[in-house]
Amino acid sequence: MSENQQEQFQSSGGGQQGDGAAHGIGEQIREHMEVIGADGVHVGTVDHVDGRRIKLTKADGGMGRHEGHHHYISLGLVAGVEGDKVRLSANGDVAYGMEEEE
Repeated sequence: MSENQQEQFQSSGGGQQGDGAAHGIGEQIREHMEVIGADGVHVGTVDHVDGRRIKLTKADGGMGRHEGHHHYISLGLVAGVEGDKVRLSANGDVAYGMEEEE
């Protein structure tokens, strides 16, 4: 993660929420919802919530070495759920850099 991305992530609250807040948000997230950054950029599509993480569909796995893998985003990065969209507290490029891959 670049220095600029780290600063942006930290200024967004560092993706940290209390366990209760993240748990409540996780219950609102459903399969096939679009995940977008704070800037409105598409980050992925929800496969399902897996513990304290959102598992994204393989179709949003990226290109090259990222292709065909599931990616995960921490529920701590979720700013809110709006209709059929999960909005993150970080911009799309920052959130994409923080995804976990399996």
